[in-house]
Amino acid sequence: MAAPMELSCWGGDWGLPSLHPESLTVMAYAKFSGAPLTVNTISNSWRAPKGDVPVLISEDIVISQPAKILNFLRKQKYNADYELSAKQGADTLAYIALLEEKLLPALLHTFWVEAENYCSVTKPWFASRIPFPLSLYLPGKMSREALNRILLTRGGPPPYSLTEVEAQIYRDAKECLNLLSKRLGTSQFFFGHTPTTLDAFVFGFLAPIYKVCFPRVQLQEHLKQLPNLCRFCDDILTCYFRLTVSGHSPAGQDTADANLQKLTQLVNKESNLIEKV
Repeated sequence: MAAPMELSCWGGDWGLPSLHPESLTVMAYAKFSGAPLTVNTISNSWRAPKGDVPVLISEDIVISQPAKILNFLRKQKYNADYELSAKQGADTLAYIALLEEKLLPALLHTFWVEAENYCSVTKPWFASRIPFPLSLYLPGKMSREALNRILLTRGGPPPYSLTEVEAQIYRDAKECLNLLSKRLGTSQFFFGHTPTTLDAFVFGFLAPIYKVCFPRVQLQEHLKQLPNLCRFCDDILTCYFRLTVSGHSPAGQDTADANLQKLTQLVNKESNLIEKV
């Protein structure tokens, strides 16, 4: 009998099982490969054994980072890629590298650096799910880490200003979305009728951009002009997660949105007090 496997990750909202791209990637791959994961949502990443999420625990084995978790699942004979050719396997690696280089910086910026999005959505959402007093500190720490990651991958001043970096990462992200849309075409998945590792990564990166309701949505607007990528996300949510894919909020979302609005003022006020101290 196979050892039980538990996945610790951030929870979801807006019809998504998780708002965290890397957690979504692992969750989707587990669905595609039939891996029997027990998913546990956590209230802050410091509670994860290695300080990062997602984290897979199987007996005394603890694994973080999506690529390592997926490799472990394959070794347990949960393989979504067994029908791929060598060329398709190479294409998978190339497209994953493209996602991490071109799309991830814009995704991080949308959630964690864009001031209006961060203050009205990201910060209060995460703060409402983190116990006090960490709720006053951890979202800011995650925002700073996201900005550092963007600057490390895209360059920071000198020679580039932050404004120039922001413009470039969104140009790159839109180009990446166009390439993905062209590659997917009219197919259900990227390599035909069966989802693979590449589909899990693309879904993990696209679904948060597609579903989360932000006030600043330039990347979301571009994505919604590519209907095959939107259909791709909707199909996976419907077939594998059985969650709402409508443009409306899921059940109870109106209440959640109201709570977010209240939390925004509270968290910002408390954060200002902490900064003064």
